[in-house]
Amino acid sequence: MAIVVETHPAYLAHDTGAGHPERPARLDAVVAGLEAAAVSEDLVWVEPRAATRAELERVHPPAHLDELEAFCLAGGGHIDADTSAVTGSWNAAVLAAGSGLDAIERLDRGEASAAFCVVRPPGHHATPQRSMGFCLLNNVAVAAAALADRGERVLVYDWDAHHGNGTQDAFYGDPRVLYVSAHQWPLYPGTGALDDTGEAAGAGYTINLPFPPGTTGDVYLAALDEVVAPAVERFEPTWVIVSAGFDAHRADPLTGLNLTAGDFADQTARVLEMAPRGRLVAFLEGGYDLQALALSSGAFVAGLAGLAFRPEPSSSGGPGRPVVDAAFRSRSEAPM
Repeated sequence: MAIVVETHPAYLAHDTGAGHPERPARLDAVVAGLEAAAVSEDLVWVEPRAATRAELERVHPPAHLDELEAFCLAGGGHIDADTSAVTGSWNAAVLAAGSGLDAIERLDRGEASAAFCVVRPPGHHATPQRSMGFCLLNNVAVAAAALADRGERVLVYDWDAHHGNGTQDAFYGDPRVLYVSAHQWPLYPGTGALDDTGEAAGAGYTINLPFPPGTTGDVYLAALDEVVAPAVERFEPTWVIVSAGFDAHRADPLTGLNLTAGDFADQTARVLEMAPRGRLVAFLEGGYDLQALALSSGAFVAGLAGLAFRPEPSSSGGPGRPVVDAAFRSRSEAPM
């Protein structure tokens, strides 16, 4: 099955500084991982278009966009202790946000069965009004908002080890988007509690799975089967977006979860069952050990293509089962 891979050389111009974990070499690691997975014949490599101002404004207010663009074009600097930008960062961010829109257009035309946007900077920490956590614009939210505005029901599954606070904020009151985050707790940015489930019309349309350090893949699969799948069955998504961060891998230097590349293959198979054919777009988020990133992204994309690539066995036996049980009880009382 053909998989569109969206990436652009402009992403390399987003210079985060010496020693920063979110570095250009991450893209090289992903490419190496896809090559090692022997899926080359199934991949269609394309360069995305830039998101338009109107497309960005579905998520980000004009004043924030004006300020961020001016900041970058004036030479950039530090936005916060973790997040920085240079002159080329604005172009990279707009192309990263546009990658999902381009992928949607290509899937609409039937060019592939799924798409993987290999982008920098990542996006899921960027709130509508704030750039943070290595993220400038929220790539996933821009794509999800475009789909929702045309009448689609969008499932966003975020398996990055850090909670996607920005994506949650963008859709916390919106019943058109079911946001699910499986993440480590406690960990930056300190959001994503089990009882954060949405508000107003969006009550019940946010599912947080805050797992303790050491959680293994069997717990993730239990959560998908027992908590997420029933909610997805009720929601009936017409599109699925994956925030594909690979920093839940056991080798990642910034986190303490215990997943392997095999676990990402397992999750990919589950998510594919939830997605209508030809209606899945994934975005690279975190993942800071280069070898783990290569292995995990290779297993992920091979899974999207329907191929078996398991460079590491799946993990099991770790903590986290009480989180699944608590989330199951919570969902039984949810309005959605």
